[in-house]
Amino acid sequence: MPVFAILTIVCTVLIVLLGLISPKLTRYCGVIWAKVMQWLTPMPVEVVGKENIEEGQSYVVACNHQGAYDIFVVYGTLGACIDFRWILKQELRKVPVLGFACEKMGHIFIERTSRRAAYNSIQRAKKLLVGGTSVVIFPEGTRSGKREMGVFKHGAFKMAMDLQLPILPVSIKDTYKVMGKSLATLKPGRVTMTIHKPIDITEYEERRDDLIEAVRSSIASAV
Repeated sequence: MPVFAILTIVCTVLIVLLGLISPKLTRYCGVIWAKVMQWLTPMPVEVVGKENIEEGQSYVVACNHQGAYDIFVVYGTLGACIDFRWILKQELRKVPVLGFACEKMGHIFIERTSRRAAYNSIQRAKKLLVGGTSVVIFPEGTRSGKREMGVFKHGAFKMAMDLQLPILPVSIKDTYKVMGKSLATLKPGRVTMTIHKPIDITEYEERRDDLIEAVRSSIASAV
């Protein structure tokens, strides 16, 4: 935890400094932050399916959520392949250091106080998600702490339809073995991240349940 805290503070300072030069450079601070944590654990990550990413295409990336270490897998491994933004609840903006760093990196804070506020957040997101910049969501909404996936919430898929972007399903396997729901369970372990073929949402107009099932089945196939 001390190493994690120091690393986070150092990367935040770098984010601020690099942000003065070019906001795009801040992406690499997140990748380095997560890669160092992977190395220190240690947690080797095998990547399958990089060829399914089309250069220059923006996606809504949908991942299963087994444990806290999913963040390091997504940031350190997927982040090395594509530029992306997180969808974060507005309350996280107030978290010391982390909230400030996320804001400087251009991550998207969603206001859930009303439908109008949420709609305005989506409209702001549309302007960012172009030219290969994607957004990452965890449709389960919380960590499962096990191999089996939880229920996929509709909100993430409504967002994908609002953004009119293809969904890129990504499977994360065995992070729950590295660290479950408490720090006391932390131990070294190997993890696999599988990038599946994108799913065109235009084929599922007015059939959101079918879209959810298609994405869920794709992710489950490698978990």
